[in-house]
Amino acid sequence: MILVTGGAGFIGANFVLDWLSASDEPVLNVDKLTYAGNLRTLKSLQGNLRHVFVRADICDQAALDALFAQYKPRAVLHFAAESHVDRSIHGPADFVQTNVFGTFALLEAARSFWNTLNDADKGAFRFLHVSTDEVFGSLSAADPQFSETTPYAPNSPYSATKAASDHFVRAYHHTYGLPVLTTNCSNNYGPYQFPEKLIPLIIANALGDKPLPVYGDGQNVRDWLYVGDHCSAIREVLARGLPGETYNVGGWNEKKNLEVVHALCDLLDELRPKKAGSYRDQITYVTDRPGHDRRYAIDARKLERELGWKPTQTFETGMAKTARWYLDNQEWVAEVASGNYREWVETNYAKRA
Repeated sequence: MILVTGGAGFIGANFVLDWLSASDEPVLNVDKLTYAGNLRTLKSLQGNLRHVFVRADICDQAALDALFAQYKPRAVLHFAAESHVDRSIHGPADFVQTNVFGTFALLEAARSFWNTLNDADKGAFRFLHVSTDEVFGSLSAADPQFSETTPYAPNSPYSATKAASDHFVRAYHHTYGLPVLTTNCSNNYGPYQFPEKLIPLIIANALGDKPLPVYGDGQNVRDWLYVGDHCSAIREVLARGLPGETYNVGGWNEKKNLEVVHALCDLLDELRPKKAGSYRDQITYVTDRPGHDRRYAIDARKLERELGWKPTQTFETGMAKTARWYLDNQEWVAEVASGNYREWVETNYAKRA
């Protein structure tokens, strides 16, 4: 059995669904079910005996200790995190609690359990920590892409807490010998993403005839990674990655935010045309977020060179799959867009217009 934290969130849920569709190995899914965790995403797993869901907070080490003792997982895949930069600017304390203390508590529980294992099981155990490219800071247009040896330079409360968690994971390997793996991924997109993030937000607002907010001049660059490709990369790292190593996971798709919004508008014009005009007519430029990093870019050659992984989706194919999924799953979108989400949108965007 593997233990997955945050398995009701965007990337974690996609990983759980992907894992159980391709493997007979059961999943112990641990999620606190905060605003971004949604059991409806896992509806297809109801009655599946290979999926064990436990609502628990990763900051609760006693609860984690009990789960390790009961289920004895061979690996931990740590997705659980507060992950939205704007939320971290408005309220950084939750990010420190979940991303730093939660990772520490999980490491302690894993280390305590790992120390009870025999030598063979100790050697086979893995703790895979899922992190972000944002820990590396911001690049200029001329800078080389982030590699696994790029110095850390986090610029937001969110990225600072993820950097801290990365360092804790590394320290537990070097100090205690815990067999850890770390992945640093670029911007994920795809099915089941909470609509505070750029792509689902733009789709939801476009269909709702609302403004499509673009920060600043829209020229901030991100590398875009389809979530299904990310899940396949994590499986490869778990299976064949070397303990103590880090692996960058990217889609080789650097795009300006405005290019992404334009691509979405053009897709929606094709798939769900308006009665008049284009969805591009709804684009509205809003005040930039404080300290907005200009460019992220991932060099994923190590992962391809050492483990043979590379993404299967281009930006065009991944975006088309994503747009069609949201158009076909409006009921899911409506359910997750709760009162709390609407209040958040008002908090974040009301004064930016």
